[in-house]
Amino acid sequence: MATGNRDGSRGGTRGRSRGSRGSTRGTRDGGGRGQRGRERPDALDLWTRVPPRGRRPRLNRDELAATAVRIADREGLGALSMRRLAGELGAGTMSLYYYVRTKTELLTLVVDAVMAENHVPDAEMPEDWQEALVAIARTTRATLRRHPWVMEITEDPPIGPNSIRHFDQSLQAVSGLDAPLADKIDLVLLVDEYVFGVGFMDRQSGDVDEQARETRPYVETLLETGGFPYIEAMVEEHGMDAGWATFGQVSADKGRFERNLRRLLAGVAADLGQ
Repeated sequence: MATGNRDGSRGGTRGRSRGSRGSTRGTRDGGGRGQRGRERPDALDLWTRVPPRGRRPRLNRDELAATAVRIADREGLGALSMRRLAGELGAGTMSLYYYVRTKTELLTLVVDAVMAENHVPDAEMPEDWQEALVAIARTTRATLRRHPWVMEITEDPPIGPNSIRHFDQSLQAVSGLDAPLADKIDLVLLVDEYVFGVGFMDRQSGDVDEQARETRPYVETLLETGGFPYIEAMVEEHGMDAGWATFGQVSADKGRFERNLRRLLAGVAADLGQ
């Protein structure tokens, strides 16, 4: 998952996806400092931090992340807290700080756990660059649909190793493309932005018929102002009911995601002369 930002730009993380920018700050308690006092990126510190001596941890970060994901899947992101997680694990809240020092570190683990699902098995990876990108995009969207709450994370936690893995596989997909590196990276980010943009819209979407019932009086009032000439022309030609029905049919079309992705890639191929 390039794990994306809320605007769909998290490719490679949410792709570049969640936390693609990565933080270069050390942790507030100084745990982010490496040898000779130099600061480490937060994500690096999280995975390389040496636990204090003399303690025998009952849990591990993988268990924390998996449990946190289960809570969010069942109850939504808002239900996830250190106290809630501790209760689910049967541990004291303060004991969790032995594994993660902040809520941001917990979210880093959570996003990375989700991104672990966002990988096309090597045996299923197509050789053709367009088909490979479609396969990755399809996998990314499936991950987002299993865990739609991930689009609600606004803290932008540092990037984890599985987000890097997603970016690595995306580079694999375009490795055979005869194009400069900048164009390859641009293409990888474009696909992630498309997928995460669709994921965000999926998260916001609801029942089209219900939306029509609730929105129609408002739209009709707006059309009376004459300020929306093309919608008005559509209604005059097709009728309000038919217009809404067509909108609902198009938005609910399950083939729309992949069809438009292929159109996008075909346009890129034509532009690059491939």
